Amino acid sequence: MELKHYSYSITLLLFISLIFLPSLVSSQACQRTCGNLPIKYPFGTGPGCGDPRFQKYVTCEQQKLTLTTHTGSYPITNIDYSNQVIYISDPSMSTCACSQPSKGFGLDWDAPFSFTDDNVFTLLDCSTISSPIFRSNSYNVDNSSAVPLCDKQGAPICSYLYSCRAISMLNLPISTCCVYTPVDLGPSFELNLQKLQCSSYSGFYSFSGQESNPDNWKYGISLKYKFNVYNDYPNSCADCEKSDGVCGYAGSYDSFICNCPNGLNTTSTCFFVSSFNNGLRLLPLQTGIYYTSTFFVSFFTNPSVFLMVWNLKW
Repeated sequence: MELKHYSYSITLLLFISLIFLPSLVSSQACQRTCGNLPIKYPFGTGPGCGDPRFQKYVTCEQQKLTLTTHTGSYPITNIDYSNQVIYISDPSMSTCACSQPSKGFGLDWDAPFSFTDDNVFTLLDCSTISSPIFRSNSYNVDNSSAVPLCDKQGAPICSYLYSCRAISMLNLPISTCCVYTPVDLGPSFELNLQKLQCSSYSGFYSFSGQESNPDNWKYGISLKYKFNVYNDYPNSCADCEKSDGVCGYAGSYDSFICNCPNGLNTTSTCFFVSSFNNGLRLLPLQTGIYYTSTFFVSFFTNPSVFLMVWNLKW
């Protein structure tokens, strides 16, 4: 009877595998690329992929990776995973090739990003009469000197930008330009051009070795990100990626999952799932020993979990 029970258990297991798995398991839900950009932790290509803290801000739609803040959506042009930096472009930003009105740029206060020290923000066409950036050298009510908002050492940057054809055609006086000093954009992390009374801004993160040639500057904004408060790469994610999986999360508590190439999710790595997918292999059992094996499989297409438990009894 016990041998028959063992045989029935194996038959039932194979039946469930053949009937349910082909219809439920599909391709890997979390993709490794978005357009031509490789996607690695902490970013993801959809809900349940990557780190849940980043899902709200970095999304992949129609193979375009985008950063979204309260001031707009910005294409991500590159990701430096080694230095944990993303590079974005602002379509409304003025460059040496194009001058246009802009709303400015801002980060959400709770966003897991910060500005790198490489950023240089230049305010263009600012009101010399009413803009607060030009009143910062005066004295406050308490006779204390205000903190300057324009970097005087940045005057050459203004000269180079105003020499660009797209900007020089506007005939703007150089006095309306300001290399903005608080690169963290103040406590609100925002470059509010309406408040600063400037019509546009330019931002770049590298001179490309040609400080006097604004045509070749790398325009855009560079943002730093951290994995956690200690900035440690999660060991569970590293192990998942070594097994050809993609790190993600699931459940009401955003618990870690490893999304495997065959579409299955595990709470560890894809090594066991890969072995299972290649064929069920029974381990030899000794007489008088009870062997119990439990296999959990969650499916990415639904928040529910599919559970298979079988007891092998000799």
